[in-house]
Amino acid sequence: MKDQPFALIGVNSDDLERAKKAVADNKLNWRSFQNEPSGAKRAISADWYVSGWPTIVVLDAEMKIRYRGHDGHEASDIAKKLVAEMKASK
Repeated sequence: MKDQPFALIGVNSDDLERAKKAVADNKLNWRSFQNEPSGAKRAISADWYVSGWPTIVVLDAEMKIRYRGHDGHEASDIAKKLVAEMKASK
């Protein structure tokens, strides 16, 4: 979804070195945060009630959750639909 009003953000639960290697090996080009960053009081997964990996959450422009689950194809379809709706409303 290059050049679209869309952002992808990742949260990684692997140890930091393994996560960095995965980013490099797979040429991942989106922001990714460590689930339990150094000094954090709580893990990101606790704040978002993640109980399994991967969990995909799609938010609309108003930050409402439009999808939460594990199906990448369904999440992509919803994200594409939301982007199309945003573009059509301009």
